[in-house]
Amino acid sequence: MMDAFLNNVKPNTRSTPQLKDKSTLLAEEHPKKKVKREETDDSDTDSVNYQIHGPPLKTWPLLPKERDGLDNSADDDVIERSETEDTNISRSTAIDSSLPEIKLDKKAIEDYQNFKSSQENDVSNASTRLDSRAWERGNSSLYVDAFNLALDTVLDEEAHLFDRKEKRVFDEWKSLDYEAQFLYVRLFLRKTSSWHRIARLRYYNDITDTEAAVKVLQKNRDLTSETSPVQQSPIPELSSFIQERCGFEDAFTFADASEDFIDSVEESISLLTLDELKVLAKEAKVQGKNKSDLTKAVCRMSNQQAGLLSMGLRRTDTAESAESSGQETPTPDRRSPMSGSGDDGNRRKHFLDKILAVAGPCVRLSLPVFKLFERVHLVFYRSTEWTEKSLTTIILAKISRRNFPSYIVSRSSNIFTSRSQLLEFETAMKSNYTVDSILEFNGPITEKGFQKVIDVFETIYPRWICILQEEQEKEEWIYESGEGTYLRRLSPGHAYTRIIHKAAYVFGRLKEHRREHEVLSELLSQHLFHLARRGSWYQRKALLEEHYMHALLPNPAYTDPERQKNHWKSIAAATCEKALEDPDCHLKYHYDLQKRLVKLEKQLKIPVRLQHDFGHVQLKRPEQHHVEGIQLKKLDSIGKNGRGPSTKTIWIDEAEGGGECTVEAMCLSWYRSQGWKGYHAEGGIIRTLFAYLFFDILFLYIPNVFQTAYQTCPLDLHTDAFYRTRASEINHRLVEIANARAPQLIKEVDKREREKRTCIVGLNWDYELEDLLELADCFDGEALATVCKVMAQDYGQRGGGIPDLILWRAEPQKECMFAEVKSANDRLSDTQRLWIHVLTGAGLRVALCNAVAKEVREI
Repeated sequence: MMDAFLNNVKPNTRSTPQLKDKSTLLAEEHPKKKVKREETDDSDTDSVNYQIHGPPLKTWPLLPKERDGLDNSADDDVIERSETEDTNISRSTAIDSSLPEIKLDKKAIEDYQNFKSSQENDVSNASTRLDSRAWERGNSSLYVDAFNLALDTVLDEEAHLFDRKEKRVFDEWKSLDYEAQFLYVRLFLRKTSSWHRIARLRYYNDITDTEAAVKVLQKNRDLTSETSPVQQSPIPELSSFIQERCGFEDAFTFADASEDFIDSVEESISLLTLDELKVLAKEAKVQGKNKSDLTKAVCRMSNQQAGLLSMGLRRTDTAESAESSGQETPTPDRRSPMSGSGDDGNRRKHFLDKILAVAGPCVRLSLPVFKLFERVHLVFYRSTEWTEKSLTTIILAKISRRNFPSYIVSRSSNIFTSRSQLLEFETAMKSNYTVDSILEFNGPITEKGFQKVIDVFETIYPRWICILQEEQEKEEWIYESGEGTYLRRLSPGHAYTRIIHKAAYVFGRLKEHRREHEVLSELLSQHLFHLARRGSWYQRKALLEEHYMHALLPNPAYTDPERQKNHWKSIAAATCEKALEDPDCHLKYHYDLQKRLVKLEKQLKIPVRLQHDFGHVQLKRPEQHHVEGIQLKKLDSIGKNGRGPSTKTIWIDEAEGGGECTVEAMCLSWYRSQGWKGYHAEGGIIRTLFAYLFFDILFLYIPNVFQTAYQTCPLDLHTDAFYRTRASEINHRLVEIANARAPQLIKEVDKREREKRTCIVGLNWDYELEDLLELADCFDGEALATVCKVMAQDYGQRGGGIPDLILWRAEPQKECMFAEVKSANDRLSDTQRLWIHVLTGAGLRVALCNAVAKEVREI
């Protein structure tokens, strides 16, 4: 059924697949948003720091971070690099990042709906309707087709992951009429913890009778004829960290009705708008400055305790509320409106009836069914990190008439071999989110919060050891070359390893350095999970050995304190050597490790002839260039939405006609006057070169990384699995690049793909081939290979921070230079410093171009 989208490939048939033609956490309660927090990343993209950042967060999908690291006061030479600028960027999920940039707006949806080549009577499901490009208003929509596409695919290939009752729910779903399905899917993509006032559901273009569609969803459906075995948590101890289990009993509904569930003033009052609340407050003769104050006042007047419900907490809030660090979760007063005696009960009933009369009937998605469909999407996307964009972009990509690379589409159906394995993965993700909510989501971490993280660690640690053994056996006997690296991201061990990593941080914060050292040693002893973190683990382990372990674990062979210290310093030096020899320790960590190793060898008084010499990668300070220009300042300028003025400066481009320009364009014109060619690309041209040079490797057949026929890159590109899985091919290509074959590789790809403008991640076809060839020719081969290796090891993070300008010239000699433009008060970010280290270490010229205003004109 899914031939146009997904070609099924058995895991051990790598030689037989067909080439296509060129053409979370699962919340235990109603989640507030459908958008998931990105773990791709998250587990790999934040891997440059051995630290947990914990500012108060209000937005779940984005995780801004601060420098709140481990205690390193005794180690001034350690540079803890924050990734603030990386994590503040809106993260894309793995499936989103692999698909082309397609704008999901009203026009895109209308184009899909109006685009039909036929309306055959036998168009009966999402897949065939998409293949024939047939759509009929009132019978199908982009959202319903996308939703059913995921469901049909999962049931075709992995129905064994669901029990009888759940399959019965799917059958009932398929029997729903179009309007009921449309309403459910639209609510599924909204803030599903909220009650929705039926009168305010305005889907008039697709639903002729909203109330009838709601009644269909709220209909009670029998499940008594179906029996399913009781599913126990794979790790019973983890149940204490999960608020509530959701399952099906003898009946279910797709949606809840307000008259059956809303029984308190606190819960019902949240349905009112501010204007409606003011009218109610006036009748109750209470006052308040804002909606929150008015809500509390009305609750007090109704003689109900103004508890947590009036503050926004409901039974529908997700697990993060219950897992806030160091705080018990109070239970709000949920008495019946008729509870209490005499006037109190009458007053409560009066206000409740009044509110419900104003709000009218309301609908909310039923939790068990919602959870079930979340599980379906987890299986379909092989990720807990899917969004509304994930749900629709596959379909929009199909009708976009774009050209995609030729690659083998493979979707193995045995990623989750059993229902229990899927449930364990879910349990692991919930435990992971429990730890995240303590360390990242709730402000300052209390002692009780630290202890709860340690409790989770102690619970999952034995299971983690077992999973390591199981996965190692699979790696040796089952998985083909490279297949297991990405699949392990869907193993409970991936989430458990992240918990172990964060527990090590907690031990450090609690000054339990001996325990921390043991955990780090365990993490480094395995080469299966979170490989991108190994460099930070080595760094921290060496720090502990240098400064703390001599007092915590003295060697009985030495009685002299100095000899004890030297003993552990020699172990720290050995740790640094091992890190530098570890192929899974990313290049970005090498400079700090080399620096520590050289320092330790000097302290240990190792003979000079036996000391390591890293002179060949010695960092040079960036050159300082000063460019003078005329700056324009706008008087009384106001930013968007009433904000302050933009920090971007405006300059006059004297070399290009005197028009207004950015500071980068002004500096670029100055460099051109000095004989350089260049672009203000901020990494765009580097990503383009990478796509050219690694085109065939990007689309090399690796099982399970090409789930659809409309990807611009493999799903694992933004993870630590990309480099590890293709290490042999990548290293071979790096040798070719170092041997000056880059121009030839670019020509071959450009000749084959430019006319079609094939959609490839990072590749911008607007760059002229002549400029790309000239740049590659001026680039030192070994330097370009180093840059490409950093991109291959950490593509997701290293796209940012590259200097603003890339410059090259053929006379008087071939050379390439990067320039980071800074105007007054600008400072280098941590990722910019990291790239400067990488570029200067590769022997490239790097300049800090300081823009100086020789004249300031006010406009």
